[in-house]
Amino acid sequence: MSERLEDIIEFRKKKLEAIKTAGIDPYPSTTARTHQVAQVLESFDSLNETEVTIAGRIRSQRVMGKLAFIHLEDGSGRMQALLKSDEVGEDQFSFFVDNFDIGDFAEITGIGFVTKTGEKTIQAKSYKLLAKSLLPLPSEHYGLEDTETKLRKRYLDMILNPEVRDLFVKKNKFWSSMRQFMIQHNFLELEMPILESVPGGAEAEPFTTHHNALDRDFYLRISLELPLKKMLVAGFEKVFEVGRIFRNEGIDTEHLQDYTQMEFYWAYSDFEKLMKYIQEMYQFIIHETFGSLQITSKGILVDWSGDWAKVDYMQIFKEHTGLDLETVSDEDLKKYADEQNIKYENYAQRGRLIDLIFKKTIRILPEVSMQPHFLINQPIEIEPLAKKDEKNPKVVQRMQILACGSEMGKGFGELNDPIDQAERFAEQMKLREKGDSEAQMLDTDYLEAMEYGMP
Repeated sequence: MSERLEDIIEFRKKKLEAIKTAGIDPYPSTTARTHQVAQVLESFDSLNETEVTIAGRIRSQRVMGKLAFIHLEDGSGRMQALLKSDEVGEDQFSFFVDNFDIGDFAEITGIGFVTKTGEKTIQAKSYKLLAKSLLPLPSEHYGLEDTETKLRKRYLDMILNPEVRDLFVKKNKFWSSMRQFMIQHNFLELEMPILESVPGGAEAEPFTTHHNALDRDFYLRISLELPLKKMLVAGFEKVFEVGRIFRNEGIDTEHLQDYTQMEFYWAYSDFEKLMKYIQEMYQFIIHETFGSLQITSKGILVDWSGDWAKVDYMQIFKEHTGLDLETVSDEDLKKYADEQNIKYENYAQRGRLIDLIFKKTIRILPEVSMQPHFLINQPIEIEPLAKKDEKNPKVVQRMQILACGSEMGKGFGELNDPIDQAERFAEQMKLREKGDSEAQMLDTDYLEAMEYGMP
């Protein structure tokens, strides 16, 4: 029968008291570590008889009479250490066996050797406790099976699964390489306000907070867009921000309530230049992050190299649904959604219906969204902040990057006509009046900025 968690904690607390009684600080301020584990393993042969000190979490512990084998893990890797009674002293050996547990942080000082099984090992001359753990780690064999626990206690998931920890290393490379690319191309990084009196730049429900000093409510931003575009009015030509945004809506594997987003705005450029730039940027970031432009996603090899295809939204919509967005009525869109069991609100208008049908029936198809391409020529109803296409005013200059089965970003030829923008805001406000909490709010400050002229 397995031990109860309460009993394990109580047993470890007794060990903690024994450590304190022995005059040892179970949480000291310093360590004499000389090397990371990876450094020892990489330069093992050249270290010869050099004494080294490594530090980390005890991940395994096996006692065999007068010998104790442990594995110590730091941020760089995992390495075996051997404690021998005749090397560290009988009292010290017994103290270690009696009071150290898997999960504790320790320091091991000794000299490297290779075991009969060929494993590089530190033979300990001395040890030191760095931090006593009171809770046992989840079993490496059974792991964390509960998804809720994995997501709420990410640190436990990372302890058990190095590949999860590696995702955060890749995430760092991702954002740092993005910044590098933007700065190399003379974009200026700015920081815009997180609290806004009017949330704008996206169709999403905002979080509300209260400003005590001003005694008024504000919103957490749902996009970086409108404040950055005001900087174009101010005279900056290339601006970007990597910042946190907040959306008070549903959770799934691709949507969180707060996440990091990058947006950039580029005066005197155009839609075609934008797509060329985006392709170069993505290819740079992917290569810096993964070391290759060919990566595997959902079991499929995705190739980010070369020039990406441009796929017409209206055309692919018709191919997969049989509906011509040039002529189809709102009622026919609702009928099709009903036939496909796609749920929509009673107040849902044409743009929302089109977007829902596309996401639920077309974008999910591997043949549509696995290999990277630009999806262009979306109908004007689904994008209130994009410039109309000069050849066809029914569509807008918007592109989405589809790859790996999802949308990986989007961009626009930015609307800079304040009268046109005001009319589109008015249509959005009608949707809000009908109950659409994600429709965009009228932002008079932004319209005023546009009226000064936006390049």
